[in-house]
Amino acid sequence: MNSEQRKLLSILCHASVFFSWTVLALGIPVALFLLVDDQAVKTNAREVLNFYINLFIYSLLIGVLWALVITIPVAFVLGILVAVGNIVLPILAILKVASNPDQSYRYPFIIHLL
Repeated sequence: MNSEQRKLLSILCHASVFFSWTVLALGIPVALFLLVDDQAVKTNAREVLNFYINLFIYSLLIGVLWALVITIPVAFVLGILVAVGNIVLPILAILKVASNPDQSYRYPFIIHLL
């Protein structure tokens, strides 16, 4: 796989975050992880899947905090941080992968489960 293909597929992985909670959002990184043999693309796809899992966990925690009426201000602040991170971190990942397609991007502040 040449560098341009690697760059395009890695950018596609990270840009899939902007499809939000649709089938494409998870389908693109899963499909690329299973179908592409390039290690950099696989690593980027795995990283995006870890990012999704972390966003889901953070959203559940914020929902629990909202349910506990006492911590609504804390949940509100955490919700804003997660929302901003959901926009800013994938953009940073896209820029990093576009500048160096041979190296995968590691999202900060997430637990790597896969």
